[in-house]
Amino acid sequence: MQATVKWVDGVMFVGESGSGHAIVIDGPPDHGGRNMGMRPMELLLLGVGACSSFDVVQILQKGRNNVVDCVTEVTAERVDAIPSVFSKIHLHFKVSGKDLKASAVERAVKLSAEKYCSASIMLSKAVDITHDFEVIEV
Repeated sequence: MQATVKWVDGVMFVGESGSGHAIVIDGPPDHGGRNMGMRPMELLLLGVGACSSFDVVQILQKGRNNVVDCVTEVTAERVDAIPSVFSKIHLHFKVSGKDLKASAVERAVKLSAEKYCSASIMLSKAVDITHDFEVIEV
């Protein structure tokens, strides 16, 4: 994999992935930014949430579960020091489906956390990452 990050102005950058997708990264005004894009640490949280969500949905679909929606709320705590690294990350999966069993969702979340999600497994070496879920019947 590869990516490039190009400085635009102030603390604004444009990141482009090897697959050709781009995103604006910027900081708040008190750090020289114009608040025109996501912060780098927000991107990290989104990456963990998306990686885990991808796994959970795919595992459930491969198990022939009728999944209609998956929303993952990712919350984090940072240390009060420099560097202000994450100390805790929590992923709460809200999985909606028809006749969806909690045991199937629990299995999918566990498999993602322990075997498949490269992002959360990598970060778990330095950050306390926890997971929980709820099943919403539709």
